[in-house]
Amino acid sequence: MNVRNIFTAVLFFVTVLVAQSAFSQTNYADVKVDDLTDAQIRQMIQRAESVGYSEAQLEQMAAAQGMKPAEAQKLRARVDKLKGASGATVTDESTDRQADINTSKITKNKSVPSTKTTKVDLDAGPKIFGAELFANSSISFEPNLRMATPKNYVIGPDDELLIDLSGDNEASYKLKVNPEGVITLQYVGPVAVGGLSIEQASSKIRAKMAGTYPALRSGRTNLSLNLGNIRSIKITLLGEVVKPGSYTLSSLSTVFNALNASGGPNFNGSFRQIQVIRGNKVISTIDVYDFLLNGIQKNNIRLQDQDVINIPVYQSRVEMSGEVKRPALFEVLSNESLEDVIRFAGGFSNKAYTAQIKVLQNTNKERKITDVRAEQFATYGPLNGDKYIVEGILDRFENRVEIAGAVFRPGQFELDKGLTLKGLIAKADGITEDAFLNRGYISRLNPDNSLSLISFDLGKLMDGTQDDLPLFREDKVTISSIFALRDEYKVTIQGEVRAPGVFDYADNMKLEDVIQMAGGFKEGATPNRIEISRRIKNSDAMSASALTAEVFNLSVDPNLKIVDTDFVLKPFDVVSIRSSEGYQIQKQVKLEGEVLYPGTYTIMQKNERISDIIKRAGGLTHTAYPDGASLKRPGAEKVNSNDKNAINNKEEDDKKLLNLKRAQEVGTKDTIKTDIEQKLIQSDLVGIDLMQILKKPQSRYDLIVEDGDIIRVPRQLQIVKVTGEVLNPNGIVYLPSKNFKQYINGAGGFTAYAHKKGAYIKYANGSVEAARKFLFFNNYPKVKPGAEILVPKKAERERMTAQSWIGLGTALASMGAIIVSLLR
Repeated sequence: MNVRNIFTAVLFFVTVLVAQSAFSQTNYADVKVDDLTDAQIRQMIQRAESVGYSEAQLEQMAAAQGMKPAEAQKLRARVDKLKGASGATVTDESTDRQADINTSKITKNKSVPSTKTTKVDLDAGPKIFGAELFANSSISFEPNLRMATPKNYVIGPDDELLIDLSGDNEASYKLKVNPEGVITLQYVGPVAVGGLSIEQASSKIRAKMAGTYPALRSGRTNLSLNLGNIRSIKITLLGEVVKPGSYTLSSLSTVFNALNASGGPNFNGSFRQIQVIRGNKVISTIDVYDFLLNGIQKNNIRLQDQDVINIPVYQSRVEMSGEVKRPALFEVLSNESLEDVIRFAGGFSNKAYTAQIKVLQNTNKERKITDVRAEQFATYGPLNGDKYIVEGILDRFENRVEIAGAVFRPGQFELDKGLTLKGLIAKADGITEDAFLNRGYISRLNPDNSLSLISFDLGKLMDGTQDDLPLFREDKVTISSIFALRDEYKVTIQGEVRAPGVFDYADNMKLEDVIQMAGGFKEGATPNRIEISRRIKNSDAMSASALTAEVFNLSVDPNLKIVDTDFVLKPFDVVSIRSSEGYQIQKQVKLEGEVLYPGTYTIMQKNERISDIIKRAGGLTHTAYPDGASLKRPGAEKVNSNDKNAINNKEEDDKKLLNLKRAQEVGTKDTIKTDIEQKLIQSDLVGIDLMQILKKPQSRYDLIVEDGDIIRVPRQLQIVKVTGEVLNPNGIVYLPSKNFKQYINGAGGFTAYAHKKGAYIKYANGSVEAARKFLFFNNYPKVKPGAEILVPKKAERERMTAQSWIGLGTALASMGAIIVSLLR
């Protein structure tokens, strides 16, 4: 029993330890930001916020947990990019919701109105005509403060007046209007100008100053009055406005300036009866539609201090949809008709059915539909909630016929009154020479829209021996070509011609004709044994020995002179040109390096070998290194792809690629980089033993040379290269006393990622030998001059993630629970 308790306690401790490690802080030391997805970045942001960090502090948190400074900067850039792409905070939508709540609050006595407006989802339903005017931030109605002072500008307190005298008298005054609307002029005294326009104030000041400056009466002195500083006024917007409240604007502002500052009417606000109230009286009513439709700012008066703008609730609103240029919700007045609503919508589109409009109406009990005809548009009075649907015209023609096939101008034509089949053919400029005269047909729609076919004899119709046929709407006449009713006639030529291929058949085509079309004979072709295969049409299908093709063997003149022969080709014949017996093109090999006469040698016999080529080159020089001699055989298709004797080495390349893939599957990763893999695949070297070849000519080591072979005999090599997973890859001077491991040590030894048992050596002659395992020891191959030692990299292993640790802990807990239950 004690053993059971001890085991349970140990199991509990292990489970807690695993869970704690799974939920501990993440180690960012090995994190590569470029490898992280956007979803993982968002998870990091949420994790930082859950412990009290902001997005700006995420970089500091990652650096504190081991992330490299360069990666921390990349993380900051990724977070900023995600914020920029979404246009808001990446992590949470609560801030946006709070911002929307704040914008719904009314802020009183604002000196500068807030630029953030309440968002209206106009795409959720039909748009309200005019709503985008004040919601578009690129449209501004701000007044021009640098223009000349308007003559009807009403002066008020805090205005600054500039009075200039010119002529016999020169003087300038810069005076501010006091709260009582009075200015004080030197030598003149107080002048009340409050509530006067600029023009009225100019006349009053001139009259007051005439006693001091008599030249003003005679006109020898001129007076000009302008505004020096524009005052601010307070106006109030009430009713169905996006942001109601008090606003401080310049005294040059108009009603549209105030509407733009407040966001304009809201969803229930009227665009057509906006009231300006001054002194408890409505002094102006603005219809925004005048500006939207005609560009006229009618009644857009200049505001004064303490003016009130009231936007009432709309009275009637209708919807126009379908084939109109501007579908939307429109506000209508009591004196307007359906014709006005169509004008508001920009008129009908070019596909609209204008004869009538469907109207969906709301009654006291239910909905109803009404058809309004075109003659009623000007008298029909819209009702609140009406929905007008303008349908499209029918996708059909009232007077169309069509002709296709063997006519000079196929296509669609107008159905004239009394048009017949022969008349339609004449409209199409007649039939072509290849027209099939025995039969044509008309596709006609029945009254129930089903299809019927009417056949006619085209030949008899054209010569008048058959009655002409009247045509009806949507008739389609089809006249076939004789070539459309049969397979396309072709002749194929292949073999030893300069341009083999498939050619169009022509009547009376001879064998010499198709050879000429194919560019004539190649040099190695024989004209004495040409085979022609022909299709069999009436073979006995029940016979086991039935012919499947008919074959002819012919001879032609090598110069393609016309000779008397009765043989004529038929459609689908296949002509095969053979090569002459014993014809061979020259094949060459190249000899490089330490031979007496290096260069290119032509293969004289089919069984010529490497030793024969070396002998023809005068043998080796005294500085030659036969052990390093190599044979490069790129394959005959790389030397001369058109050679009929070429050997296709694609199978060898496929084997190399397959072997490399198998090596990768078992974990032997790329030796250095992927370009080395490519070099291994494309290696054309064949390992040869030149010493053995020269000692025993004609032996199995002495290979038969092939076209394109390159034999290279180097001079004495003195370097051994060490590459791959070593600390200092370099070239080391060859010493016969050194072994494989000593050369590795000369390059600094293996790295921590070296795959030691996968090391191999590549000799100068192209052969490769790998390390072998004997018991617990690695048996490395012998090193020769000019060799290259390559050490591959170990396969990468995936690290245990938090989820993996959790899964391991869960498995241990489950196993412990099973053991405890068994012990009981």
